[in-house]
Amino acid sequence: MSYESSLSRLPSPLKDLVVNSQVDVGKTEADKAEVAQWIEKVAEGEVVKPTALPDLETQLVPRTYIVSNYITAADVALYGALHPVFSQLQPAQLYTTPALTRYFDHIQTRLSVLAGACAPSPAFSSVSFDLASTPPIERKPDAPKKKEKTSAVAEQVEQTAAVAPKEDNVPENKPKEKKEKKKDAASADNGGKKKEKVSAPAGGKAVAEDAGEPVPSMIDMRIGHIVDVKKHPEADSLYIEQIDLGEETGPRTVVSGLVNYIPIEEMRDKYLVCICNLKPANMRGVKSFAMVLAATSKDGKDGGVELIQPPPGSKPGERVYFEGSEYEDAQPVTQMNPKKKIFETIQPGFTTLDTKEAAWINPITKSVHKIRTKDGICVAPNFVGASLS
Repeated sequence: MSYESSLSRLPSPLKDLVVNSQVDVGKTEADKAEVAQWIEKVAEGEVVKPTALPDLETQLVPRTYIVSNYITAADVALYGALHPVFSQLQPAQLYTTPALTRYFDHIQTRLSVLAGACAPSPAFSSVSFDLASTPPIERKPDAPKKKEKTSAVAEQVEQTAAVAPKEDNVPENKPKEKKEKKKDAASADNGGKKKEKVSAPAGGKAVAEDAGEPVPSMIDMRIGHIVDVKKHPEADSLYIEQIDLGEETGPRTVVSGLVNYIPIEEMRDKYLVCICNLKPANMRGVKSFAMVLAATSKDGKDGGVELIQPPPGSKPGERVYFEGSEYEDAQPVTQMNPKKKIFETIQPGFTTLDTKEAAWINPITKSVHKIRTKDGICVAPNFVGASLS
């Protein structure tokens, strides 16, 4: 079914909202077809029934928009169909569908949607949410080391206990044999795969990765999309952003000290580069789970600060890496150990070239490694010779 046919099936004033918003109906043929399919679903009414909301929640967890990485008529139609539902929900009900609530609030605050809602208002008047009181998502970091130590201690105790009562004539290799059998059994239980370990490579490629000298590929950089931003209630210089990184757990909370340098209007709906494997840090009472990559003028912060921009068409969660055969296929560490100062060692080499392209320059060999995605180089809009952090 074509876009026009599906649109004609929408009831008024929902159809008027979609038309008046004047948003994209799809930039590719595939997107256009998917937009038409979603509008058809909205017209049928099944997609916004209470029984269908859990499925919609699941679909929206890793997404900013329902079809692609930009707002389309499908988003406006879905928002309009959800409006009567959300306008009646209590806060406790909103918290049970955080991805859906985040999506609804994001769409209703788009300028195109606000403009489109003016004509059919009050049918689509803005719905207020007390998002500041939303229970935070607990992100518990993995603690494999602790488990391994506990397991190792338990194994040692078992081994000692097994050895202690043995007679002198028992062969010495028995406990070792028992230990090896346990290891084989444990390996079999895991489908022949061992858990990733930081301390015990066991001859394979370990994600331990932070052994040896720091190298740029240890840094986990990804494309992010700011889906919500507000000023920190306890710090005038800080923003609190919700950044979509393409993760199933939904957007990450990120705190950035950019209030004095970048207006909040320029932060909204922004695509950017995030460093995702720093240790989470408390910033005036709010835990930050990543860092945005920004360029500071060679004249210092007084000369300006701007966000590093990914190539056009980038999508949340896409890998950002350093050019060079030694870095392009390397995997980042799961989390950078603050004691090893990995980022602090690499960061001084971050800069922007004469072309304004972001890069890392090896301080020893002076080789240049541009920062890129599979689709192109990341850039600073205005700065040459900037420092990145």
